[in-house]
Amino acid sequence: MDTRLILSYLTALEENNNREWYHQHKAEYQKANAQFEELVQALMLRIGEFDQSVLGHLPGELTFKLARDTRFSHDKSPYNPAFRAHISAGGKLPVPVGYYLMLRPGDRSFLGGGLFADCFRDATRMVRDYIAAHGEAWEEVIRDPDFQRRFTVAGSALKKVPADYDKDHPQAEYLKNKSWYLEYPLRDEEVADPEAFLTKAAGLFRGMRPFNDYLNRALADFRMPER
Repeated sequence: MDTRLILSYLTALEENNNREWYHQHKAEYQKANAQFEELVQALMLRIGEFDQSVLGHLPGELTFKLARDTRFSHDKSPYNPAFRAHISAGGKLPVPVGYYLMLRPGDRSFLGGGLFADCFRDATRMVRDYIAAHGEAWEEVIRDPDFQRRFTVAGSALKKVPADYDKDHPQAEYLKNKSWYLEYPLRDEEVADPEAFLTKAAGLFRGMRPFNDYLNRALADFRMPER
């Protein structure tokens, strides 16, 4: 697989973010996309060595389109110049949570885990309830020295603890959250060597697994809303 080709195509797309250029260079897109799907397949197999729940999906089922929904955005550029994938037991759906990959040139690539979506109130409530009831287990995950060395829990949050929860709860700061996720940034040079990238990514995703497992226990009864 050629990750440099992926970065090169995305750089060109960002510089020429219009439909005419995109369609004139459809062949280049197809080559870059094929390389990305090959990378996702290899990464999925590496993850499968410690989390078999992710196996059973085709790479194309885990990736997101480049086209942007610009209806409610001030930015009217039609494409997101990044290749993205979510590898989980449920495929690319946000729940169950899994392992997220975004490749974007300019040292803007990153690996992620956890619940990024904050638009599902039931999911937010379930995680808050679970943290409130299983605070010690939450602390074990996020206070692990290896976890702290590499990750910081992020997510959109309220200014105050919601009224249904104890404002003096030991995990009160995390009860404010509407989402709980991890991001690990990557430089272009780390992405450019595919074998080194796969080894690094698999190691980081392995480190994220206890965090993902905790959230997935909280979200065990969550069902995606019907469209």
